[in-house]
Amino acid sequence: MEKEDFLGKYRHISNKLKKRFLKKPNVAEGSEQFASLGKTLKQQECPQYAGLCYLAQARCEHTIASSPGEAQALTHAAREFFEAERMDQDHRCVSYEEHINAALNCYGHAIRVHIEAKQTCLAASLCLELGNTLMKMGKCHEAIPHFQRAAELQIQSPLECLHTMGRVATCKISTGDCEGALTVFTEMAYLVEERGGCSISGKPLGAFSDILARCEITRVLLLMLLQPTPQRIRPEYAQLLERYSWESTDENTPVNYLNEDLFLLLQSVVMACQSKDLNSIRLLQTELWPHLSAEQNEILHLVIEELSHLSDLGLN
Repeated sequence: MEKEDFLGKYRHISNKLKKRFLKKPNVAEGSEQFASLGKTLKQQECPQYAGLCYLAQARCEHTIASSPGEAQALTHAAREFFEAERMDQDHRCVSYEEHINAALNCYGHAIRVHIEAKQTCLAASLCLELGNTLMKMGKCHEAIPHFQRAAELQIQSPLECLHTMGRVATCKISTGDCEGALTVFTEMAYLVEERGGCSISGKPLGAFSDILARCEITRVLLLMLLQPTPQRIRPEYAQLLERYSWESTDENTPVNYLNEDLFLLLQSVVMACQSKDLNSIRLLQTELWPHLSAEQNEILHLVIEELSHLSDLGLN
């Protein structure tokens, strides 16, 4: 379909929706026609024009007070605008991010429509979709507020909320905000303890145990990277590190969500970092590698780089 053909069809549908004397326009029919035109343009790989058609459909759905139809059309429009941006990037076109801004506006409007209709789960899923799309585009900083909003909307579903908070923490690590990531993982740990339930042994139930283990390991590694002074460390972080001191006993190290080998390796890392023993940490890195996620291994690598840098400067 040529651009002129698209514009002609678009104007034709729009003209039929104009108010005329003693004749009420058929808005529902116009909505269907805009949707059909949008689908055709999508198939012909013209996403920016498809997005415009879905926006026009959304206006029609709003006119006939169909909030589900409006939200769906806005979501389709947002996805097409993001696809237009992706195609521009693939073709190395100069981008002023107008397609991204259009997509953000469409998502924001669709989320508001769902919230006004008391459809919190659908609103949260769109926030999550938006955040994930921005992450894939390398815009982790811009994704953070959308993940945070999704987590707020998911507060009644703690497991989903925790997974979304984990994305917030990952974005903060990617943008170099390790202190912010440490705060998020701490909030996640508190939420697990509050909402995760407990077995007879006191261990969080099911997936909550895995999330708590992720929080524990990543918080320890982040603290080794940040190395807060005893005067500036927050009490909850000091209490966390106390669990990994050599003086700790089974009685005051309630980490039944970590296996013993992993706990001992983390304990060794903490001791080696505190004594600035670079060689020991490098040896421990090899042993820890299969136990850690890619994100955690990257943090441990940064810890070693930082200690190596201090060693080169003679500050150890």
